[in-house]
Amino acid sequence: MSKYQPLWDYVKDHDQDVYDLSFEDIAHILGFEIDHAFLTYKKELLGMGYEVGKISLKNKRLTIHRISHP
Repeated sequence: MSKYQPLWDYVKDHDQDVYDLSFEDIAHILGFEIDHAFLTYKKELLGMGYEVGKISLKNKRLTIHRISHP
């Protein structure tokens, strides 16, 4: 199980086309702060029909958007 599974579950359970999440929102969902490993794990979203869009380190936000319905 991926350490980011709680975030993937959040995306799946809320079924939105676009998510605009702060790093603080993500830490609340995961129970830990996002780290560089996220760049590797973000590929897991592709199987759910989503992908990570923009990651803003300056604004501490990222977007996730639907690319298809699996």
